[in-house]
Amino acid sequence: MGRMRENPRYNVISMRVSDEERDHLENLMKTTHKSISDIMREAMEYFSAHYDQDELNRKAA
Repeated sequence: MGRMRENPRYNVISMRVSDEERDHLENLMKTTHKSISDIMREAMEYFSAHYDQDELNRKAA
């Protein structure tokens, strides 16, 4: 039996990207030494943080 993980990830999400987008991701992987999954997780965190801030700014206006 495999090792138990503290925070297991069971969900797989796939998406289609253009050749240029794939090249960009591969360049990011090489420069950051991170996996595509890690890069996408960071992108979601960044988007969420900025989206929430944008929503607050719109409501305040």
